[in-house]
Amino acid sequence: MLTHRASGVVNFAHGALGVFVAYSYYEARETGALVLPILGLPARVPLAASGSVPTVAAAFTAALLLAAAMGLLSYVLVFRPLRSAPPLARVVASLGLLLYLQATARLRFTKSGAASFKMQSFLPDGGVEVLGVTVPVSRFALAGIAIVTTVALWAVFRYTRFGLVTRASAESEKGALLLGHSPDRIATLNWVIAALLAGASVILVTGMTKQLDPLTTSLLVVPALAAALLGGLTSFSITTTAALGIGMAQSAMLNYASRAEWIPGWLPRGGMERSLPFLVILAAMTLRGRLLPSREAMIEARLPRSPTPRGVLPVAALLGGLAAAGLLTLDSRWRLAIVVSTIGALIALSSVVLTGYVGQISLAQYALAGVAAFTTAKLATTGGVPFPLSPLLALAITVAVGLAAGLPAVRIRGMTLAIATIGAAAAIQELFFNSSAIGGLAGQPVPRPGIFGLDLGFSAPGSANFRAAFGLFALAVLILSGVAVANLRRSATGLRWLAVRANERAAAASGVDVAMSKLSAFAVASLLAGMGGVLLAYQLQPLSPDAFMVYAALALLALTYLGGIASIGGAIVAGLLTAGGVLERLNGGGGTATAKYQFAISGIALIVVAIVYPDGVTGALHRLRRRRPQAVGSPVVKRDEVEALGSPPF
Repeated sequence: MLTHRASGVVNFAHGALGVFVAYSYYEARETGALVLPILGLPARVPLAASGSVPTVAAAFTAALLLAAAMGLLSYVLVFRPLRSAPPLARVVASLGLLLYLQATARLRFTKSGAASFKMQSFLPDGGVEVLGVTVPVSRFALAGIAIVTTVALWAVFRYTRFGLVTRASAESEKGALLLGHSPDRIATLNWVIAALLAGASVILVTGMTKQLDPLTTSLLVVPALAAALLGGLTSFSITTTAALGIGMAQSAMLNYASRAEWIPGWLPRGGMERSLPFLVILAAMTLRGRLLPSREAMIEARLPRSPTPRGVLPVAALLGGLAAAGLLTLDSRWRLAIVVSTIGALIALSSVVLTGYVGQISLAQYALAGVAAFTTAKLATTGGVPFPLSPLLALAITVAVGLAAGLPAVRIRGMTLAIATIGAAAAIQELFFNSSAIGGLAGQPVPRPGIFGLDLGFSAPGSANFRAAFGLFALAVLILSGVAVANLRRSATGLRWLAVRANERAAAASGVDVAMSKLSAFAVASLLAGMGGVLLAYQLQPLSPDAFMVYAALALLALTYLGGIASIGGAIVAGLLTAGGVLERLNGGGGTATAKYQFAISGIALIVVAIVYPDGVTGALHRLRRRRPQAVGSPVVKRDEVEALGSPPF
């Protein structure tokens, strides 16, 4: 809430920042050294003499100072340059920061991982019996700390000059500047306070739960964002009340689900309590949202360039020919890399349609791919549905799920939609992938695809493994999908999508059905993600829910933005950059020293691209091409240059 109030940023890396601070605290308590998150600088700074460790108070203070420094650097280096950027750029920057912090945590704490830490809480022990249930005193203490902090923040923002200036700056930065206040200084202080709260929160929580992991603990940001949404990202009291209510409702649901006999066995009982509260909040946000943005919400920031696809068939023939030649002539490791990049590009194409063409920031595309993958496996293994009927039915179900996940887009947009879709992805992960009926398929081989006697399976013994036949099949699906998306982009449907992206209110005034345009884009994007998931069902042997975690969707959107979120070429680049893809194979595979820092480097690259090249790699190449001297008699203004302004090419 503080970061959003101060700079309009919803920081998805906020939980990861707290995780790194907690790691540093427990490391300091065991080894006497404070771990720093900046690669290239010394990894550890001693806090005590050799052979001794700092006290709890000293280690906690040092960890909070580290949190304050991380909050300061996050704002100054990452989000301050993006103050006037569109929401998508800020989302991608926060995803880049998330990838960097998680990768750095794994690199810094490889030898002394979470399992070896003696995570001790300095909150009071013991228990209190409430309505026949023993509740640890530490829970009441933590709730009390949250309430006292809320009251303190409310008082500061209500009665102090700093709080009043922050509220004024949130309303109008220009007005605050004219009154002699620096919006940057105000935002910096708020980011420091927010980082202090994140670090202290994760230290206190993990001390009680004895669980600390760079991936799962960072996901605490999802229910936190849910509570903040109920508070409108402005009200401290409503947010804290909502957070306590969500926690109590989850505990009550878990307690009830463990004893209820009517709940079917295939429904994961733990997943219910982790997903249903957010689904309720998602419904509330959908009802509270507006069909169209207000007049004050006109988008003035430059949107990513969306060029009209030209020369589609020659380019598709060239790239497809190169990939086919590689599949037919190179060894099995290269065949695997080409297939991984092909499927990655296909799923990235769904983000191009939805986020690049329509401006809807969705973080659920990889979850939809998982729905298609496991539905295909379920139909083929236990249902006995043959190929290609099982993939077709799975695609139909995936499109239906995608449309359901896209319903909030009718009323909410921007950052709020990104939060809603990451919640939907988390719900799919908890309810669908963890279901015994679906998750029980993990480890089982999916029947090999084949048609007209032609074996399209991927696996084979020895050097024939990762068969070229499956790679050619996946390549054909990608080429046909890319050509179809290019035709959609050039059609009236594509023009309506761009009109909605540029200005929903103006598009509606021009006769465009905004709701149908959004839902049609969700349907097409779900179909593309589903086709990628179907291919993964046959490529991943065995199939595992871990392949479709929420972070896979975050990485997908980030890589697509890095390649160029609003162009088909961006999806191709994203496929090449996919983990295990062609670029990693060129780099020598996953065992090289460079691959060790791949995620940290990718996070930094995303931040740099979001700040310097918002159009991604393909946009930067187009910009270089435009700088070449024009031939005599060439037009001064081209259609692509008009589209670069973010408006539809009417």
